[in-house]
Amino acid sequence: MNNQELTPNKTPRWVGPVIFFLSAGIVVLLSMLAISIMERRWETTRPSLVLQPIATWEPDNAVWGRNYPREYETYLQTRNDATRTKFGGAFPRDYLQEDPRQVILFSGYPFSIQYQQARGHYYSVKDIASTKRINDKTVATCWTCKSTEVPRKMAELGVKGFSDRLFSDFIGEITHPIGCQDCHDPATMNLRITRPALREAFAARGMNIDEATHQQMRSLVCAQCHVEYYFKDIRYLTFPWKNGLRADDMLRYYDEIDFTDYVHAVSKTPIVKAQHPDYETYSSGIHAYRGVACADCHMPYRTEGGVKFTDHHVQSPLLNIANSCAVCHRWSEKEIEQRVEGIQTKVYEARLAAENALVKAHFDMAAAMQAGIPDADLAAPRKTLRHAQFKWDYVAANNGMGFHSAQECMRLLGESVDGAQQTRLQIARLLAAKGIGSEPNYPDYSTREKASAISQAFEAGRPVDLL
Repeated sequence: MNNQELTPNKTPRWVGPVIFFLSAGIVVLLSMLAISIMERRWETTRPSLVLQPIATWEPDNAVWGRNYPREYETYLQTRNDATRTKFGGAFPRDYLQEDPRQVILFSGYPFSIQYQQARGHYYSVKDIASTKRINDKTVATCWTCKSTEVPRKMAELGVKGFSDRLFSDFIGEITHPIGCQDCHDPATMNLRITRPALREAFAARGMNIDEATHQQMRSLVCAQCHVEYYFKDIRYLTFPWKNGLRADDMLRYYDEIDFTDYVHAVSKTPIVKAQHPDYETYSSGIHAYRGVACADCHMPYRTEGGVKFTDHHVQSPLLNIANSCAVCHRWSEKEIEQRVEGIQTKVYEARLAAENALVKAHFDMAAAMQAGIPDADLAAPRKTLRHAQFKWDYVAANNGMGFHSAQECMRLLGESVDGAQQTRLQIARLLAAKGIGSEPNYPDYSTREKASAISQAFEAGRPVDLL
């Protein structure tokens, strides 16, 4: 055994300082982490320390914004009316210019005069007050979904008292657009229902809306407005949900009460104009089945520092894929966008097929009248056409180009085409009995201007000669 093996190992002098500084560094890092955690916790509790009382029916969103600046700042982004997706966005898209068939389909109704894509919530009052569909006979009920002033007015006048007034009675008085008070209780910030029509629609189905969970409420506050509705007794806002939320259920309801929005100027068919049945369509889709709420996609969560809050820039999920779709769907943003647009394109193509069949069915009906076929013989084909148009409109009027429930939308469009063609077949048989075997001479409605001229001629009692 040599002397080197018996000599104990000596620790190098540099080890001690290294251990000291390393330990000090770890302590500093842990301290910084603790401070960061404490700051984030302070950020999450700080808002509750500075809240100012908000009046029960406070309509001004800026007042709410003093307590909830992040939510208010994102809400203000709905001022951006230049956003665009393939089939949506907030820019003022002119549906009649893009699709002149709709001028014919809505002939005899104000939607044939002006029909534009809605801009963001920020513009709700300005846009409804300036639309050409409003006239001196328009009822106040048309304000219902356009302003935070409405619940206050209903509280002051009563729901019926508000409904009995005219739209023009509140011009200049209703000024604040859709916002905080429409969905939130100012004392607790809990989600709440402020529009009686939704509560009454639940009651009509034997359901208590107050038993809804918080997650369900994150869709139901949207369902106060994004639904199909009609004006009962000309004025009172009502949802046709008694028989269910499907288009077939609503048609049965409307037929039972013999309700009609307008009589078509070309075919004299009693038509029900679908509004925007977004909630009903969503309810039959996969996202509703999975418990995904409207807000999960259109108002996803955001974080700033230690604060998690809901993004109140209500918009298409395709404009915020990372925070909406990609939370659940682990593909690239491009793949998600292509998937959505692929589904929407198929629905759009089916929708155009339905429109082509429906327009010709209306002209066929007009040709039958010109041939002297009595109304009694046209009653059955008119009912078939009425149902076919509503099923098309149920899809066309809701947002998302069918994506909320693609299978249901494709089913309805298929039945719409079938109904329109059945109408045409019934009329062809009636015309053949009079010795008319050829198709009518369909007018040129390829542009909005041409379609409008045709519609106006029929409305004025100057029908275009089709035989």
